[in-house]
Amino acid sequence: MTTFSSFNDYIRRAILENWDSDALTDFQGQTLQFHDVARKIEKVHILFETVGIGKGDRIAICGRNSSHWAVAFLATLTYGAVAVPILHEFNTEQIHNIVNHSGARLLFVGDFVVKDIDPEQMPDLEGIFNLPDFSLMLSRSDQLTYAREHLNMMFCSKYPREFTKEHINYHADKAEELAIINYTSGTTGFSKGVMLPYRALWGNVEFCMSHLRQHVKPGSTMIDILPMAHMYGMAVEFLFGFSNGCHLFFLNRLPSPSLIAQAFKELKPKLIVAVPLIIEKIVRKRVFPIIQTPRMKLLMAMPVVSKKVKERICEQVLQAFGGEAYEIIVGGAPLSNEVEQFLLSIGFPLTVGYGTTECAPLISYCDHNEFVSGSCGKPVDRMEVRINSNDPQNVAGEILTRGTNVMLGYYKNEEATHDVLDGQGWYHTGDLATMDAEGNIFIRGRIKNMLLGASGQNIYPEEIEDKLTSMPMVSECIVVKRGEKLVALVYPDQDELMNFTESEMKDIMEQNRQQLNTLLPAYSRLTQIELHNEEFKKTPKKSIKRYLYS
Repeated sequence: MTTFSSFNDYIRRAILENWDSDALTDFQGQTLQFHDVARKIEKVHILFETVGIGKGDRIAICGRNSSHWAVAFLATLTYGAVAVPILHEFNTEQIHNIVNHSGARLLFVGDFVVKDIDPEQMPDLEGIFNLPDFSLMLSRSDQLTYAREHLNMMFCSKYPREFTKEHINYHADKAEELAIINYTSGTTGFSKGVMLPYRALWGNVEFCMSHLRQHVKPGSTMIDILPMAHMYGMAVEFLFGFSNGCHLFFLNRLPSPSLIAQAFKELKPKLIVAVPLIIEKIVRKRVFPIIQTPRMKLLMAMPVVSKKVKERICEQVLQAFGGEAYEIIVGGAPLSNEVEQFLLSIGFPLTVGYGTTECAPLISYCDHNEFVSGSCGKPVDRMEVRINSNDPQNVAGEILTRGTNVMLGYYKNEEATHDVLDGQGWYHTGDLATMDAEGNIFIRGRIKNMLLGASGQNIYPEEIEDKLTSMPMVSECIVVKRGEKLVALVYPDQDELMNFTESEMKDIMEQNRQQLNTLLPAYSRLTQIELHNEEFKKTPKKSIKRYLYS
């Protein structure tokens, strides 16, 4: 039986044990030490209390990674409220939908988001705060206006001499208590607000502390590249890093390849958590051109020379990531087999993990020294995994998992919850895999319709199709993935088709594509619309047989 500790106690101890150490830095910007974070958390708590925020009330946060994003999130959980992190890449309509669906009382937004949202579309919000300085963008409450204007005075009144370690007193969370509602989709009709309890956050952090802390010491540098609103980035980069007393840097601008490369070079992170896109771009642009020359191929083929050449190449690749990383953990999307095989052949410290938002996210991982090529590790502590197959070593079956990290269910969506959580507590992932005798998991495919963006974003084709179907000349459509590109296949309106030439139809579809893309996040935009000359094959329920068109 698993004994649960308090997640918030991890946050409290990190602050107390690292009081005067650097905690959070906006890259090329301000730095907050752990005691600064504690002071800001306390001010947010005073504000919450003054305006009547209760335990369990929802607080939404939407913006690029930043030290103040981290403060708003930590303040919410340590107060006992429920955090609703929203990907800043969601479009305005999606953000409005999530705020409304979750019933959030307050919203913290970054400067990238604030210019686009419309408060009138979120009528139940009591206030909107700007993340850069916690100023009020909107207040629908006299109490909120007063509290923000007099916050420093109230803080000084409560702590007239000094705010010290003895004043740290955080919400005592319980294992099954709701901590986060994390939305995997932004449109109301397809909303899946994953309800994550404190035990799931604790289980992820506890695993990382047990398996990574011996290599990543307190005070080590980490870079938060992945969005903190995505559970992969939140759990491994942010929550583990902060709980471990690391110094976290946030790329609070668009994390372009050049910016990431600059950050690696300057900051020399001790642990790198990445999606395949980052790794593949660095390898393909900086390494492959060097090793694919005739001379290098010859040297690599000579057994005596090959080992030394590979060691030198491995050292150069490590330098591209700062030179001091214990390992690089890849997850969120499949890694190119070519790149994986190359990195393993030179002894690069690479490992691949597997998880889902519904498990906050960890399901499997192993240290790079034990990593088996093609796998995504073994089940993490306090999680069981079984393959729903009569011969799991040879015949792929659905991955089922249960344990500490599994969600409570989907918010306001009992039907979807029952579809994936069975009576024995197994979460049905929708992913196909085999598992060897040692417990290594090998992903073989996906049952779900969900597509993965190049950086690991969840893409739900139904959302795109729903919008496209309402556009001119579209009778039916299906969105498929070709390589890293999204393409829509369209069966046009037959009644209107005779009125247009083939060239005109293509122009209409291009206009549809451009219009549709203005409604979608960048990672789910279409690169092409292809005309389909016959009605799509359907199931008895009149659903399109997607597998025929993938």
